[in-house]
Amino acid sequence: MSARPPAQVPANGGDNFSMKAILPPLMAIIVGMIMVILDSTVVNNAIPKLVEYFDTDLKTIQWTVTGYTLALSAVIPLAGWLTDKFGSKQIFLITITFFTLGSVLCGVAQTPEQLIIFRVLQGLGGGMVSPIGMALVFKLAPPERRGSIMGVLGIPMLMAPAFGPVLSGWLVDSVSWHWIFIINLPIGIIAFFLGIKYLPRSDRQTAPHLDVIGMCLAPIAFAMLAYGVSEGGTSWTSASTLTGLIVGGAALIIFIFVELGQKQPLLELKVFRSSDFTRSIILTWIVQLALFGAMLIVPLYLQGVKGYSALDTGWILMPQAIFAGIGMPISGRLFDKIGARPLAFAGLAVVSAALFILSGVTVDTSLWLIIVSLCMMGLGMGFSMMPLNTHVLNSAPRRLVSRVTPLTTAAQQVVVSFAVAGLTGYLTSQITSHASTAEEGANPLMAVVAGYGDTFFLSACIATVGVLLSLILRKPRLKEEDKLAGGEAPDPAMMMGH
Repeated sequence: MSARPPAQVPANGGDNFSMKAILPPLMAIIVGMIMVILDSTVVNNAIPKLVEYFDTDLKTIQWTVTGYTLALSAVIPLAGWLTDKFGSKQIFLITITFFTLGSVLCGVAQTPEQLIIFRVLQGLGGGMVSPIGMALVFKLAPPERRGSIMGVLGIPMLMAPAFGPVLSGWLVDSVSWHWIFIINLPIGIIAFFLGIKYLPRSDRQTAPHLDVIGMCLAPIAFAMLAYGVSEGGTSWTSASTLTGLIVGGAALIIFIFVELGQKQPLLELKVFRSSDFTRSIILTWIVQLALFGAMLIVPLYLQGVKGYSALDTGWILMPQAIFAGIGMPISGRLFDKIGARPLAFAGLAVVSAALFILSGVTVDTSLWLIIVSLCMMGLGMGFSMMPLNTHVLNSAPRRLVSRVTPLTTAAQQVVVSFAVAGLTGYLTSQITSHASTAEEGANPLMAVVAGYGDTFFLSACIATVGVLLSLILRKPRLKEEDKLAGGEAPDPAMMMGH
């Protein structure tokens, strides 16, 4: 096989860019990310079946979700150092292998304890797939095309969570719960071989000094915070909740001081010195608080109030995923031309409107109104999420991208945990409050519906704050160090999959 000379990339990095060349490595990354993101949702629908099969209680089986989340949170901060040390391709393939192996073991688990342990193994592999994949994609394209490429990448990130309940409901009802895990085996094999063939091998850097203290503190901080907010869904004053939050918070504070004093930190916190980065990531966190909390509440309302089955609920949620998928590539192309601010403003305004509509739900709310609201949420998510994520990465120096993606992904896990646990706790407290003030003989379902309405209203208010904050976004200024480092040009070997 004859060797080809490496492509010469001009300073602007755009002349040699080819979507056809980037597609094979992009597909390898997307398949891997779909597998991990899909798995994060399929288990929730199967929990009642798992309780029945293992003849145990909900509190025990819930650890299949909590343990997975804790493992995700613990390993994400290690992604940056590992990719610098061994290369993105090698670590991506190892994480896919770990996740696939954990999936198969989950499928053959004989006890709830085994299932929990194997879910942790899944999380140890899956936690690094997203940050490594996003860093790879970010290096594949020049700055003027990043929005389009990230928009394509974002389609599975928003569509997989909606398809997960449909797939899970069908497998649990028609086949067996084992298959919600075993189905990952062929997907993992495809992702592995696509990665071997098409992912680039040229991004390995000089190995930095291992930040041992940070490596120990980061998993403790993120895992304990995730544990604390997970337990907070039951009680914010319980010993387990307070222990998780206090230990995690203390570890996080120590971790921050340690990292700021390190020459080669595990997570590059100095990037927060950039006002552009800080402004955009705070807005991203607010969006995640509103969106991911609401995405949990909607299925609970459909099943708990409207009486739909898990499979029917999955089908009802699908239009949301479709509209998100439509919005993603459109917003990606628009981002390259007009930036993040108008897209974030418009997208969050639509999300806010949808949540305000849902805040008026009743027992008799028509299905078409719910679906229209979900379509609005999906379209708004598609127009706001990936432009904001791309804006965050563009706000950081190019040389720090491999360190920034683990930082943003780890923070997202904690923020999403707060959103889910916080809104769930708020929903429970509001239902209890309405039930205690209801007139004697009133339909108890009315208190439940009122609680859902209050929770949707809170989510809408959070999204509205995001709308206002989107107005302060500005286009990141290219730092002089990025210009000298050729930060605007993609690596040609990355593009060609060498």
